[in-house]
Amino acid sequence: MHTELRRAPAPRSTDACPPTDGPAQGHVLAVGAPGPRREKLTRTLESTGYSVTHAVPGDIGRSVRQTPPDAIVALDGGQGGHGGVDQAVAVVEEIRTAPQGQVLPLVMVTADREPAGVARLLRSGADDCLPEAADPVELSARIAAKLHRVPVPVDRLALDPRTGLYSAPHFHDELDRELRRPGPGRRQGVLAVVGVAEADALEERFGARVRREVAERLAGVSERLGDGSGRLGWDEKGRLLVLMPGIDEETARRALQDFATAVAGTRFVVADENVRLTPAVGWLPLADADGRRADRAVGQAADAVAEALRHRDLRPVRYEPWMRAATAPRSRARKVVRPFLLALSPLLALLIGVGVPFALYEQTYALLGWDIASGIYWIVVAGLVLSASLILLECLFSLDAPTRPATPAQPYPPASAVIAAYLPNEAATIVDTVESFLRLDYPNDLEVVLAYNTPHGLPVEDTLREIARRDRRLVLLPVAGSTSKAQNINAAVTRVRGEFVGIFDADHHPAPDAFRHAWDWLSHGYDVVQGHCVIRNGDSSWVARQVAAEFEAIYAVSHPGRTRLYGFGIFGGSNGFWRTDMLARIRMHGSMLTEDIDSTLRALQEGARIATDRTLISRELAPTRLKPLWNQRSRWAQGWLQVSLRHLGQALRHPNFTPRQKTGLVVLLGWREIQPWLSLQILPILLHSAVRAGGADRIDWATPACLLAFAFTLSAGLVQTAFAGRLALPELRRRRGWFLRHALISTVFYTHFKNIVARQSHLKELLGDRRWRVTPRASATAVTPGTAKAVGGR
Repeated sequence: MHTELRRAPAPRSTDACPPTDGPAQGHVLAVGAPGPRREKLTRTLESTGYSVTHAVPGDIGRSVRQTPPDAIVALDGGQGGHGGVDQAVAVVEEIRTAPQGQVLPLVMVTADREPAGVARLLRSGADDCLPEAADPVELSARIAAKLHRVPVPVDRLALDPRTGLYSAPHFHDELDRELRRPGPGRRQGVLAVVGVAEADALEERFGARVRREVAERLAGVSERLGDGSGRLGWDEKGRLLVLMPGIDEETARRALQDFATAVAGTRFVVADENVRLTPAVGWLPLADADGRRADRAVGQAADAVAEALRHRDLRPVRYEPWMRAATAPRSRARKVVRPFLLALSPLLALLIGVGVPFALYEQTYALLGWDIASGIYWIVVAGLVLSASLILLECLFSLDAPTRPATPAQPYPPASAVIAAYLPNEAATIVDTVESFLRLDYPNDLEVVLAYNTPHGLPVEDTLREIARRDRRLVLLPVAGSTSKAQNINAAVTRVRGEFVGIFDADHHPAPDAFRHAWDWLSHGYDVVQGHCVIRNGDSSWVARQVAAEFEAIYAVSHPGRTRLYGFGIFGGSNGFWRTDMLARIRMHGSMLTEDIDSTLRALQEGARIATDRTLISRELAPTRLKPLWNQRSRWAQGWLQVSLRHLGQALRHPNFTPRQKTGLVVLLGWREIQPWLSLQILPILLHSAVRAGGADRIDWATPACLLAFAFTLSAGLVQTAFAGRLALPELRRRRGWFLRHALISTVFYTHFKNIVARQSHLKELLGDRRWRVTPRASATAVTPGTAKAVGGR
């Protein structure tokens, strides 16, 4: 219970009723038909200190123009009911139609006391409404209040009073002024438009008001990061409008990237609910604005926003003219030349890797007398020995790989699993995959988000919807317009509720304790942990068996050994667990064919700690034929090249990497791209030597150094396979024949196969062929700890 203190009303003889002598408080235009009512109103206004002029309905605009008043007080028609209200509404509309009348305070004095009539008058544009019997003091006070705080329509205000942002018309005015500057004056400047991927979903839940809130939250982040020189506005779609005058393009792009990352890494309160937002930033330099018109420039930036919304990867997208078309244009010559060159790529690789060096060796010897092939030979031998040494070092360090903490440092939080799927390719296996996730053992809430894209409806979707109705932990998330795994993951990251997220391909069956073991790492300060991917269809074909043994060499030996040797791990694309906050900031870039490695490098640059755990198991399917394996490894090799080109130079200059880590990055991103071409140099060197010696039979093949280098290089692969067989899971360790065949096939074929793939991928990247070829799923027999069988494919 509380006591409310009320101020006593002022006596009528005090200053609440101002005297009539002295200077007038203001000029009021009294509107109404001549007669007793208007005369009474005039006396009332004059008695409270106002000067009064008159106007009749139908002639208000002329009176306002001739003698602009400070305020308008208007009478209704003098009769109650709908007729009087209609006449009063007509008076209001006449006043507000006049340009000068739009911003003048308007008080209506009416004989109608019905709430409905008062509401109509206020909605039509009146600022206040009083009954005719109101006290003169009250009328005077209300007029004084309107003069002190002049009511102005929101669309006429430069800054929105609720958000503090420029309204769209006033932002366009500001932009117009910048665009009308002479060429040199507007050369430095950028316009950006920021949309939000979740805007439609939020509006559906909370109503249209949420768009204003979203714009306000975005502006808050921008103001927190910016230097105050930019101008911020918003439009009716809730998009943030950003004008950045006097700034160069690269600086603007970096600022917009920092802004997008900050937004994605922030939890906002929108409509009293915590949400994550995915900003989509489109921008263009002011110098490139179409026709120097603000509306066209904003439209161009909005087209770039639409492109950014497709990817949801937080990268600001610069407007390009093709964005107004359905697809990017391709020249006729490119359509013809590229497929032709790609078809000849095996010959081109031999020409570049063998023909050109051989011609160089021959011409240098013939014209200058220099036998540079001898020097190149020892470089090649040293390179092969270095590669073998690095493999052996990884094997040795894998024995001392960091072990998983015995207990979590914090209680198990809610967790999320994201399964990314291209559904037409996964229809045969996706139901089994979903069911395996719903059987996982985790002591807290575990939601399973199936983020998928499909060009058309499929019968399996009905089955999935039935499972989702039966088990509410399953969340189906069709991603409209998606064309990549990266887009599916990016769409899911703002929907997940878990404190950490496990990312999986659609053929993975994680071990029951996978999420528990992942949190054991993450709770001890790690940001990402990569698990051990095990092939479960090794009995399907010799290709699958080869991949099964290779995966043990990768996940049981190379990844743990490299993490121990160089001080960082890598996220391999599946069976990887991220802190949700980190994943929300990093996202996946769909333009990269290995978006997982790209995200690893960007996370490491932010200072992320990435662990590798060979005991954190998930079983997947391997390709069962050579052609799908070629396509898969070609995409991997080209993706690694993209990452090397984009990140190696940046990483070597980045202060967050230690010298030890930079050494590892040189090996991982630099040496791996050189090695396939360097190993090929043995062919032109031998050809040159045979030509000089007069035949291959005259070459001394028994050179001790050559034989030792050959033996050492050959032994590295055999040792790595032996380590893989020793550190593999027990169910695979028993398959000794698989590892023996892997060692033999790798020596005579598979290593050369992967080098050929790498060289071909380099040419594909050079020719701009970045198509994603889906690895088909095939039925296969699973290898599991027991005798259970599973059907699927990758």
